[in-house]
Amino acid sequence: MYPESIIKKFVDTFSAEPTITVRAPGRINLIGEHTDYNDGYVLPASIDKAIYFSISPRADKECHVVAFDLDSATVFSVDNPVASEYSWCNYLIGVVDELQKAGKQFGGFNLVFGGDIPLGAGVSSSAAVETGLSFAINYIYELGLSTLQMVQISKAAENNFVGVNCGIMDQFASMFGKKDSVIRLDCRDLSYQYFPIALPEHAVVLCNTGVKHSLGDSEYNTRRLECEEGLGLIATHFPEVKSWRDVSFDMLAQVQASMTDVVYRRAKYVIGEIERVEVACEALSQYDLATFGQKMYETHHGLQHDYEVSCPELDFLVDQTKDNPAVIGSRMMGGGFGGCTVNIVEKAQLDALIAQLTEAYQKEYNRELVYYVVALTNGTELV
Repeated sequence: MYPESIIKKFVDTFSAEPTITVRAPGRINLIGEHTDYNDGYVLPASIDKAIYFSISPRADKECHVVAFDLDSATVFSVDNPVASEYSWCNYLIGVVDELQKAGKQFGGFNLVFGGDIPLGAGVSSSAAVETGLSFAINYIYELGLSTLQMVQISKAAENNFVGVNCGIMDQFASMFGKKDSVIRLDCRDLSYQYFPIALPEHAVVLCNTGVKHSLGDSEYNTRRLECEEGLGLIATHFPEVKSWRDVSFDMLAQVQASMTDVVYRRAKYVIGEIERVEVACEALSQYDLATFGQKMYETHHGLQHDYEVSCPELDFLVDQTKDNPAVIGSRMMGGGFGGCTVNIVEKAQLDALIAQLTEAYQKEYNRELVYYVVALTNGTELV
């Protein structure tokens, strides 16, 4: 269906072929959760669920945009990037706004976009919208932006225009992905390294709880503040501490008495998760999937009990896999309070596991379990 249907819709709408069609993938994060805004490491990858953009430049400054999957359309001006009544459009307008702020000169465009990234599943459809449009405008107007600059433009669009205080991981993973690899991104200095994760015998499966608790955004900002408070308290006792990367469990133990229990547990989680990513990458280098999977389970435990961003449905799905030898690792993925678990499963046992989880989830929550088997792909690119 994609991208052919997007191209066809473009031709039907604008009576011309698009200049280019761009593919911007969603992402998963195998380990390193809530560490991106804490100067830690993350381990994301682009996946084979994507948003496609068919686009052509216009002679004027108007942007005529069709959201294919929503059967919705609107027009806005490059010269006047103000918020739209359509929430989906603000991710696009935000990119235009940031390109303007960066001093880039460009005209309007005709655009049809849509794809198969599941919404609300925590695989970053919003980041794909931002990176895809950044890439497309940069290409058709020859703006000369580097890949990293496009990532930074995309993140700024979400922070400043949409108003979501996200870290850089989602946009980075959508842009920099590489087939059959994960990216260890150092969120302190944006250095990165690819780790091959060839999985001939295993599949990566996302199990969608179908829940999106409204707690998400407010709790996300609360966690950021709790982490800042914790780091500030530690730095008061240890002036050499400039970021969470400088903090050890020994330091934390020495200042525990000056912290509330909540801030202590947030700090414990962040220090542990930064360490887990390093151990997990070492395990990948040794083709040691068992250790990698164990770290995934440890991450979930930390997110559930110390960071407190899980929910009963996520915990239930992870618990269902723990005694199953076909499952290497499982954990909640993303901001929390709903969305998906990410699982590494033996391919030979995949159907049996899905059947078991589907039956158990239906029985427990009277809800059908939606799942996605995903492959690791290249990042944002021309189709």
